[in-house]
Amino acid sequence: MDNYKKNIGRREFLRIVGIATAASSINILQGCTPGPKKKLKTAVDDADSRPAKMTYRNFSDQEKESVSILGYGCMRWPTTPSPDGKGDLIDQEKVNQLVDYAMKHGVNYYDTSVYVQGWSEKATGIALKRYPRKRFKIATKLSNFSNYTRENSIKMYKQSFVDLQVEYIDYYLLHSIGNGGIRTFNARYIENGMLDYLIKEREAGRIRHLGFSFHGTKDVFDEVLAMHEQVHWDFVQIQLNYLDWNHASGNNVNADYLYEELQKKHIPAIIMEPLLGGRLSKLPDHIVARLKQRQPENSVASWAFRFAGSPANVLTVLSGMTYMEHLQDNLRTYSPLVPLTEDERQFLFDTANLITQYPTIPCNDCKYCMPCPYGIDIPAILLHYNKCVNEGNLARSIQDENYHQARRAFLVGYDRSVPRLRQADHCIGCKQCNPHCPQSIDIPHQMQRINDFVENLKQGTL
Repeated sequence: MDNYKKNIGRREFLRIVGIATAASSINILQGCTPGPKKKLKTAVDDADSRPAKMTYRNFSDQEKESVSILGYGCMRWPTTPSPDGKGDLIDQEKVNQLVDYAMKHGVNYYDTSVYVQGWSEKATGIALKRYPRKRFKIATKLSNFSNYTRENSIKMYKQSFVDLQVEYIDYYLLHSIGNGGIRTFNARYIENGMLDYLIKEREAGRIRHLGFSFHGTKDVFDEVLAMHEQVHWDFVQIQLNYLDWNHASGNNVNADYLYEELQKKHIPAIIMEPLLGGRLSKLPDHIVARLKQRQPENSVASWAFRFAGSPANVLTVLSGMTYMEHLQDNLRTYSPLVPLTEDERQFLFDTANLITQYPTIPCNDCKYCMPCPYGIDIPAILLHYNKCVNEGNLARSIQDENYHQARRAFLVGYDRSVPRLRQADHCIGCKQCNPHCPQSIDIPHQMQRINDFVENLKQGTL
């Protein structure tokens, strides 16, 4: 690490937070030299300077501060290639810039976890530490996916406070329940006593709101939601968008059912995947034309965000905004939010019916399947395939009118998007990735199918 600092310089070293290199991380993240803390300059030091346009929601009589309808999802912080060629690094300078802009424009909810290979909490903590604690609300999760022991779970919980540099967590979630069924839920949270432990932490004030995020089957959702009388879930995070409302894929449950069940119990909903990992902003050309014809001045993504934010029981809508233009577009949609009319809702439901006719793979680019033990870049492969479907570059037969154009676009784009050694032909079908996929994609099957398609394109045997 010392040699690394000498090679890139102190300023550059402090600009980026390492993913691939864990050594000396506390020094990177909390300052290189000891000494008295200084008040750090921020883009917005005066709470009164916050623009008033953002839409806010509040479902608690006890809460003084409302929550911005746009929540910052910290799953996709910007990264930069590591100078040593081993993995990527979080670009802390860009993270700070995004947070500064979001704070200036009224975003006060930040959702993180063990994202970006475990570095998201640290990077988020650095960016938010520059602001008064009362200015933001932080959400994070108990992501004890592989080690359910009480000791490890408590250690993970306490580490979040260290990485985020906070004394309390506003919204704490049992992470991605449903995968693995109710037996896995019981092992992660009931049998080890962790749910009881977290309830006591809430009573002590170190957790302000306790809830869970859900990906899975209806029976798990129903059983965990039924604990509400004993646990008092303060909120629940669900996947909701205009495609999943009636057309959820895999083991996922239609969003209309999830939302309505929460509404019955007066439990606020926090929304994840309003764009389905970007799929609802990267639509087939004729779908884009349909949306643009209706509202030519607005982005394709804005339709999805208006849909997600319109239900009255929604507290906030999360968006993983890697780029400033994404943040700015979402701010335009939510500053203020103009709820959908019934006619617009039906227009989106009709649009969803059209989308289901096109065979994209329901990958949300969450990267839960990563890292692959054999080095395959699973999300990049699936996203390239979906991109070609949306752009009409998926040749079905050599008889297709645009066969040669589509063939070239797929193969050239494939090699540019995914390094050769990380392509689908290196999948051995070990299935280690499948249990981690919230969308229940049979990943080895898709890798084999895409590889067969690639080989047929190369050989000209479609």
